Amino acid sequence: MIYTAGQIAEFLRGTVEGDPHVRVHDFSKIEDGKPGTLTFLANPKYIHFIYDCQADVVLVNKDFVPERPIKATLIRVDNAYESLAVLMNLVTNGKPHKAGISSLSAIDATAVIGKEAFIGPFVQVGARVKIGDKATIHGNVTIADDVVIGDDVLIYPGARIYEGTVIGNNCILHANAVIGSDGFGFAPSEDGTYKKIPQTGNVVIEDYVEIGANTTVDRATLGSTIIKKGVKIDNLVQIAHNVEIGEDSVIASQTGIAGSTKIGKRVMFGGQVGISGHINIADGTRLGAKAGVAGSINTPDQVYSGYPAVPINTFRRSYVVNKNLPELQKMVNELIKKVGELEQIIKSKSQNS
Repeated sequence: MIYTAGQIAEFLRGTVEGDPHVRVHDFSKIEDGKPGTLTFLANPKYIHFIYDCQADVVLVNKDFVPERPIKATLIRVDNAYESLAVLMNLVTNGKPHKAGISSLSAIDATAVIGKEAFIGPFVQVGARVKIGDKATIHGNVTIADDVVIGDDVLIYPGARIYEGTVIGNNCILHANAVIGSDGFGFAPSEDGTYKKIPQTGNVVIEDYVEIGANTTVDRATLGSTIIKKGVKIDNLVQIAHNVEIGEDSVIASQTGIAGSTKIGKRVMFGGQVGISGHINIADGTRLGAKAGVAGSINTPDQVYSGYPAVPINTFRRSYVVNKNLPELQKMVNELIKKVGELEQIIKSKSQNS
């Protein structure tokens, strides 16, 4: 599809600086922009690229002030990054939707498949499954018995969805995601062995959730593991049994959340965060990469970092001290040596008096 800068600005409710008739047909990065493409500037670290950028159109924030002339046509918007996402979704959604059921799939006779759904080769669909309208299920996906999948859901190859899982509308599951596997529940016996506790609950994923590749969401022991509306989960994340994650939360790669923890709304977790079980995390909490949380965080909208996680200002002060430990140790050793010398002098004087 080809659009003019004027059409794009009108759609985004932005303003044009430059040629409103210049046409673009693709996107590019600002550091290697090409003619006929649109790019964006949101991060100040990339400002220097805009002056030599070969892209024909650049989305910029309204408060951007150039330091020298720019060849490209600018479209000023409130939030360049968000506007780029809107445009990219427009283009993606404009692509033809696949429909139809592959003859190489295996679908139980009791399953109900919605209108204009696509089911690729080697997909297995179990008994009493319900798949919504315009759902796209790519090849080699396994959907077990009694699963419910909403409208406009996109599931990439190799995903595994265990029995009883409920997935809302407009969700995306990336390749090899596992939804509904058994929670890690074992009861210790007197003889030192462990007895498996049956995991009889399920997973409930609400609307507009995206789950990354190779991420695992365990089914509940009793009740449901719940991922609420708008949650975005990165690749390689582990969500344990009976966890609840609040609306519009964002969780980065390699994070692990232990069982029965309740996560609030709009939280943001960096990569490799570790969360202990049976605790609460307040709304709006932000955790830096590799933060380790062993106890509940009850005050909303706070930033924590470190292991164990502490408020960010405390962490920064501790980091400065930690960084200077070798020098501090050297100073302490010198002071110990001088104190020892003083003690010897005092002792010597005492003996001579």
